[in-house]
Amino acid sequence: MSDTTPVEQKLEDRGSNRSQRPDSQAFKDFITSGWGPRADLGVTPDRAVPFTAARRERLSARFPGTRLVLPAGALKQRSNDTDYRFRPHSAFAHLTGFGTDQEPDAVLVLHPTEEGAGDGGSNHHAVLYVRPLAPRDTEEFYADARYGEFWVGARPSLDDVTTATGVEARHVDELRDALAKDLGADGVRILVIAEADDEITAVVEALREEAGIAEEASDADLAEATSELRLVKDELEIELMREAVARTAEGFEAVVRSLPRAVGHRRGERVIETTFDGHARLEGNTVGYETIAAAGEHATTLHWITNDGQVRRGELVLVDAGVEVDELYTADITRTLPVDGEFTDVQRRIYTAVLDAADAAFAVAKPGARFRDIHAAAMEVIAARLEEWGLLPVSAEESLSPEGQQHRRWMVHGTSHHLGLDVHDCAQARREMYLDGVLEPGMVFTIEPGLYFKADDLAVPAEYRGIGVRIEDDVLVTADGNENLSAALPRRPEDVEAWMAGLRD
Repeated sequence: MSDTTPVEQKLEDRGSNRSQRPDSQAFKDFITSGWGPRADLGVTPDRAVPFTAARRERLSARFPGTRLVLPAGALKQRSNDTDYRFRPHSAFAHLTGFGTDQEPDAVLVLHPTEEGAGDGGSNHHAVLYVRPLAPRDTEEFYADARYGEFWVGARPSLDDVTTATGVEARHVDELRDALAKDLGADGVRILVIAEADDEITAVVEALREEAGIAEEASDADLAEATSELRLVKDELEIELMREAVARTAEGFEAVVRSLPRAVGHRRGERVIETTFDGHARLEGNTVGYETIAAAGEHATTLHWITNDGQVRRGELVLVDAGVEVDELYTADITRTLPVDGEFTDVQRRIYTAVLDAADAAFAVAKPGARFRDIHAAAMEVIAARLEEWGLLPVSAEESLSPEGQQHRRWMVHGTSHHLGLDVHDCAQARREMYLDGVLEPGMVFTIEPGLYFKADDLAVPAEYRGIGVRIEDDVLVTADGNENLSAALPRRPEDVEAWMAGLRD
């Protein structure tokens, strides 16, 4: 008979009750022996190596004499002892080239050097602190659900990490001592991407306090710099954006083919969502953000992601979706589709107004213009159409004034945002670099005007109510203008109808 005497157990330890993991010495001796050589992971230098080196050099130039700490971040708990799929912090991914679900708990540190004595003649030497593959005679090998090879597969060795990234790799257990070195002496300061990893941030704050430099640090400066570093994309980033857009366009084709099935399902919006999301997981890393599949009146809710409604004939469905590729760059495209494949007269009227606003924005999106000019151009068209339809209580000119803005009742969001590693990329950049910034070749952003007439909006004719339209494209600024990266997806109403008909044949 087994001993069932109750054992006092801390609450945080009770999650292990289900595992019944053996802990006899005989088991330990047996499971850690009798293994052949591990298979070579076949690690080679990543194609991002020269690009990430150049990015780190640009960041180094802004912070001479300062230790820069850029964590990948930790796994985030979903419930009990299960975690969400890991995604590294964007600043870490941008400066190391790590994508997909690499490398939880890793930390990139740029250690200050004498001026020009660092990597590539920069002011810093980069080191990646990671938890490498554990030997098979350790408990981590078989018992650690977070790092163990039995649980999560073989992790790269320190040499593997160095080969893949071109950055010296060291064990994460060395991190604290490395961060503490020379702090406070010779003017060495330390900055951290504070929101990336709470534990690492706490370590940095403690070290500052010990060194007496807490009041001198401004982590916001580092977050701002890494965000602004992504405003202009390099050659590799543009290539990855093209790939993300291409995979997204394929996903939209799959969505069109799924519409008959969506109409027949009680939660047709979920049919659209899962069609796109499954494609994103098969052809990329995942979706870049939660897919919006908004049919009928749901399209007037800007971030409708519940996606549990019906898809009805005669209505429109607004699909806002993007594939994130393995390197974590994402597209962000919206198309508003007639469920039956043909627009009604009213739907076409509203759709054409939004399209004309988008075209006006494209016309000004060129080097030398300011980012804010894109929105202004779109709003001129929106206000003019609303005036033409008799919906504005004032003239379009009055509405466009800062004191007016009545036209924004039907489009409360902005027309553009930067795009890249994050769907709303570069969000921590300074206003003068973003909203008031001058457009440069290599910038990538969206153009996405819309009109949204809610079902209970008594300020519009009944025939307009319950209709929401948004058209969103991903745009690359070129030397002499711009390129619509998502041009493969039709935009004009007649082209949308022909495209849908062709996919349904």
